[in-house]
Order: sequence, then structure tokens, then C-alpha cells
Amino acid sequence: MTRLILDVDTGTDDAIAIMLAALDPRLELVAVTTVGGNTSIEHTTDNTLRVLDHIGRAAPVYRGAAGALLPSTAVEADKKRSGKIHGDALPLPPARSQAQQLGAVRFLVDAFDEGSDTVLVPTGPLTNVATALLLDPGLAERIPRVVLMGGSHARGNVTPSAEFNIWADPEAARIVLRSGIRDLTIVPLDATHQALVSENDCDRLAALGTPAGTAAAEIIRTRIEGYELVQPTGQHRSAPVHDAVCVAHLIDPDVIEVREAHVDVELNGELTRGRTVGDFRPIPVTPPNAKWAFGADRERFLELLLGAFA
Repeated sequence: MTRLILDVDTGTDDAIAIMLAALDPRLELVAVTTVGGNTSIEHTTDNTLRVLDHIGRAAPVYRGAAGALLPSTAVEADKKRSGKIHGDALPLPPARSQAQQLGAVRFLVDAFDEGSDTVLVPTGPLTNVATALLLDPGLAERIPRVVLMGGSHARGNVTPSAEFNIWADPEAARIVLRSGIRDLTIVPLDATHQALVSENDCDRLAALGTPAGTAAAEIIRTRIEGYELVQPTGQHRSAPVHDAVCVAHLIDPDVIEVREAHVDVELNGELTRGRTVGDFRPIPVTPPNAKWAFGADRERFLELLLGAFA
């Protein structure tokens, strides 16, 4: 059984990731930390609690950073666009549980002891993780593995060259990528757009008749409608469910196809701020610091969702 901590900005795709992490018997969801991103920290925290309550799974939830290390008005402005995909409150009953009193950053610092076997899975802006690394420089050595959703090589989704999670706090992303975490996997848009979920797939999820299956079907249908309006995928009535691909990889490593590379983040480019830059040359100048997912297996991914949500 793989133990994991999710760091999320819930969000529609984060909701699917939380349900997969909480329901697949091969995973143990230790805790969930929240960060502002897809929507405000108030809504990302409330949405996280709603998801866990709806599927009847308990995991402590820790509220984290409301905004980036260097706040940007551009991030707030982008929420008008992403709101068509995420909205504010998920279409689930109000939460009955409450977040913990301890903050997310302090929890992350304390959660990783020497010899820890817990995987950290950030699926939103990396503000919490970067702040924890700044607070405790030894933390990078104690985190055994990170699988994060973010970045892009061939496409952007918030600018022509940048993916939202990295763009929303590129300073934080650079801190994480340069921290020296020994096992770091990046699941970018290049991979997640190869694991699209269709309306027909939503019908299969809804037919399960479980709280998770029906919720996933409704949430992903919302994503499909949003993508049709603001980010057409090129495939009929389909949308990526980015964050859940990271969790699926923990269950079945072959869900994604990876190669090693040195990856960094552009901070200063007028047109490229927030772009992830990977050195994929045959003979790179800088040693690899990450594994980068170039491909994803749609059928494997979908079967994992169906199996867990049944």
C-alpha cells in the first residue's frame, strides 16, 4: 500500500484525484493540504471537505496558502476563464467535517520524518510546498518522492507557453525544482491531454451508481462543457482530468511514460513567465533533476477510475 499526502486546489480535477486516492485499496490517503489556485482558499478547502464527506472517507484536511509567494493580479483575472471549468463550489452537499487548526505548511514540515515512505502529490500551485522547504531546508532530504501535476513542453493552457499551476506561482515552482528532492516526477499537460475522458466514459461512471461514480460523472461533464468553451481539446466532447493522472500513476506506474530531464521554470520572460523548460537534448548540459511524463495510457487510466469508484 502506497501512502500519500495530496496538496490540492480543489477544483474539479482535484476532486477526482481525491476520490481516487481515498477509494483505491492500494493507496492510503494520509492527509490533504489545500492551496489557493483554481479558486479561493476558502473554496478549495471547503470543496476538499465536501468530496471526502460525500464518499464517506475521513482524512485530515489542512488549510494552506491563499496566494502565491509574489501575489499577481493576473492570477486573479484568470479565474474568470477557469471558472467555466471549476466554478467555486463543487456540486456536492455542504461539508459536515472541518479543517484542522494546524496550517498546511507546518503540517508538511512535520509530516516527513527521517525514513518516511509517504509520497507527496501536489496538484495545484506549489506555494505550500515551497514555503515548507524555505521554512525547513532539511525537508527536501526527508521527502522520499514527489509526483506533481504541472508544466508543459508543447502546449500551455493559461498562456501560449505556460501551464496554470506553474504560472500561478513560478517562484514557488522554481524552489521545488531546485530543492534537490531525490525522486521528482512531473506530470504535465503533454501527458494528461493523452488521457482524455469522454461523455461516454461519464455514462460508464454514472452507471456504477456509487457516490463517487455519480459525482465523478457530473464533475467531469462540467469539465467537458468548460473545455468546449475555453480550451477545446480537439476530441469530441472530451476533457483532461489532469490531477487524477498523478494519483493513477501511484497505482499503476505504466499509466504514464517518463524520461529523465533537467527541468526549470522561466521567471522573467515577458512572454514566457511560468514556462517549464526541460533539457531533452541527447547530451544535456545539466544532470537530470526530474522524470518528465511525455505520454499517458487513456484506457489504463479510465479502468483505474472505474475500478476505484465502483
